[in-house]
Amino acid sequence: MKVVYEAAGLIDAHLVKHALEAAELPVFLKGEALLGGMGELPLFGVVQVCVPDSAWPQAREVVDALELGSPAGAADDTSDWDGTVPAPG
Repeated sequence: MKVVYEAAGLIDAHLVKHALEAAELPVFLKGEALLGGMGELPLFGVVQVCVPDSAWPQAREVVDALELGSPAGAADDTSDWDGTVPAPG
């Protein structure tokens, strides 16, 4: 099995899982049961979406098509906000 996507949380892991299943690819979520664990375990970033080695190239195309790595509106942000915050008043 190869990791095709490292999820920030359970929701995006399942989004990727369902997209891969729709493409008829076998999928396994590694670390899903660890979310919410106590102690040294982080709450996010422990879920990996895995596919068989032979399905990895096709799975990578599906994941790339989802465009989960880019923030919403980053490419076409035309706001004129200069980053300053007005003084309370």
